[in-house]
Amino acid sequence: MTARIGVVTFPGSLDDRDTQRAIRVAGAEPVALWHKDKDLKQVDAVVLCGGFSYGDYLRAGAIARFSPVMDTVIDQAKAGLPVLGICNGFQILTEAHLLPGGMLGNDHLHFICRDQKLRVENADTAWTADYEAGQEIHIPLKNMDGRYVADRRTLDELEAEGRVAFRYLDFNPNGSLNDIAGITNAAGNVVGLMPHPEHAVESLIGTGRTDGLPFFTSILKKLVNA
Repeated sequence: MTARIGVVTFPGSLDDRDTQRAIRVAGAEPVALWHKDKDLKQVDAVVLCGGFSYGDYLRAGAIARFSPVMDTVIDQAKAGLPVLGICNGFQILTEAHLLPGGMLGNDHLHFICRDQKLRVENADTAWTADYEAGQEIHIPLKNMDGRYVADRRTLDELEAEGRVAFRYLDFNPNGSLNDIAGITNAAGNVVGLMPHPEHAVESLIGTGRTDGLPFFTSILKKLVNA
């Protein structure tokens, strides 16, 4: 049976088609989900893709968090459904309190778009198992509100519990505390990151590398072996 991975489209989503293609390249079946529909169509996992949901007019991800689909995503994520939030999707996950902390504007106050070097810190989540801890990868990054922040207690907990999933290397592009590029929840089924792995799954596009593909092969293997 082919694993089915849902991709939620909000008003302002930019990377839903790219994410669907990445899922297809990995060997799973992408399923388009609309933000107004609470039905997840019996998918095995969900990706909240990148973009500017609702134009980020209030705060990045703050309005999308209240879309009808998120009621179901929140309930099922708490029950163990694997959920990946990419860029704006990461922002939505923090607004929905599925991941701690929040996002502020980049410390240099400019939109940034670049190939970003990362270090994999946690290879034990549903979305990172095809990496190795300590592995260095290159993933495209594009954001305006990508500065991850949290209070000191939360940061200490994330570090102590190994819940920092990815860290920026060589250059911190947005001022994120502790150079954090992505985090996971305690159970390892919910992961959020600012860079865009869906843009690094084929050698002819993005970075010219396939460093983002293991996100999608990781979840596929987990679902097949579940």
